[in-house]
Amino acid sequence: MKNRTISVKGTEIAIATRHEQDYISLTDMVKKFGDESILYNWLRNRNTIEFLGIWEQLYNPEFKPIEFERFKSQAGLNSFALSPKKWIEATAAIGIYAKSGRGGGTYAHRDIAFEFGSWLSPEFKLYLIKEFQRLKDEEARAMSLEWNFQRTLAKVNYKIHTDAIKERLIPPRLTKAQTNMVYASEADLLNVALFGITAAEWRQANPGQTGNMRDAATLEQLVVLSNLESINAVLIHQGQPAPERLTQLNNIAITQMRSLIGLDTVGKLRGPHSQKGIKP
Repeated sequence: MKNRTISVKGTEIAIATRHEQDYISLTDMVKKFGDESILYNWLRNRNTIEFLGIWEQLYNPEFKPIEFERFKSQAGLNSFALSPKKWIEATAAIGIYAKSGRGGGTYAHRDIAFEFGSWLSPEFKLYLIKEFQRLKDEEARAMSLEWNFQRTLAKVNYKIHTDAIKERLIPPRLTKAQTNMVYASEADLLNVALFGITAAEWRQANPGQTGNMRDAATLEQLVVLSNLESINAVLIHQGQPAPERLTQLNNIAITQMRSLIGLDTVGKLRGPHSQKGIKP
């Protein structure tokens, strides 16, 4: 059961959630006007009993109308008295309930609490409705923020899913045997570092494709390929042998592709006419 509090004309009034409905503390409401004898006087009033009975008949299929009629027939007699507990036990009412322990007292569904507010004071009732509505507006805004958070979280999860698909674009990490191989040209060395295969191997795997493997590359792959060409030139100038350069270029290609795949700027540059990626 969830409890909240509103302040009405300087009086703190508890609100509980029961069966997904809001119930307002009648015990707190009477504090500004006296003791709970006010509540008992309101309950023994014929108009109050009629109101409570009609409310129960509308919303409570387990309500006992015979007991309700008995109370209504006795209302107005000097000897008639009615407590929340007696009303609940006799009629199986759900509009009012008694809560024990800390924060205990008599609680009523908001419809009934507003009616009780009219008995206490028309002004108090209006302020009660105003503060209650303010609370509901705040809760609605909080729920909206939570919904937006859940929606954002769903987007993040969706991106994680799509990133898993994009992982096929990440260059494969080369084996030691591959790095020890001597390729026919520096172009193929870059192809293997980025795509994991040579130009000849790509043509063999894609006999129906026109052009070459670089024509079929994605924008991200072309960006990384351009970077690898510059880096490879520096490594050649440093005198590093081909196997060592291939290992370094492959590691760089993997790192850069992972960064570029999640970069929005590249997506904007790609536009609606992006090229298809290399087939695995």
